[in-house]
Amino acid sequence: MRSFPALALLLALPVLAAAQDKGTEVKINETKAVAPADWKKEKPANRLRSYQFKLPGAKDSADAELTIYPESHPNPDKSFPRWKATFVPPEGKTIDDIAKVTKWEVKGATVTVLDVAGGTWKYKERPQDPASKEMLLDNYRVIWVIVAGKEEATHLRLAGPAATVDKHAKAFEEWVKSLK
Repeated sequence: MRSFPALALLLALPVLAAAQDKGTEVKINETKAVAPADWKKEKPANRLRSYQFKLPGAKDSADAELTIYPESHPNPDKSFPRWKATFVPPEGKTIDDIAKVTKWEVKGATVTVLDVAGGTWKYKERPQDPASKEMLLDNYRVIWVIVAGKEEATHLRLAGPAATVDKHAKAFEEWVKSLK
């Protein structure tokens, strides 16, 4: 009889492990998608963020951060110039040389992406606060996404060393495209 509980536990371990490997379900506007399991959910650093994830660094690079901001401005024409202005392109290049804009549809929303790769990111924890200290982060890549639904818009920001964001960019795009 003693072996029955041990056998039950042994049989349950693969199921428990599989449950722990599942990612976090993220709700964005009227849509949702499950984040990859290796994106570690964190407590949002402030109340403006609805979700925050740490994405593992590439070899010899720091981790990246994915932040999700609900109730954002839906118009890329207003947001993208401001976000581009936070980058200093490498010498001999313009911001438009290192920035790419793409757009697609997911169920119930329009997705617009600004991907800035290379250069120096002038990061401020609180961008609208003049007292917030600016940090210069060299060789960074930031992918900003606006998911604009009928009633609301949310923006996502994947930011980190270029090598780390490069490592996660394809999975990030596939995840955004999986919103349903």
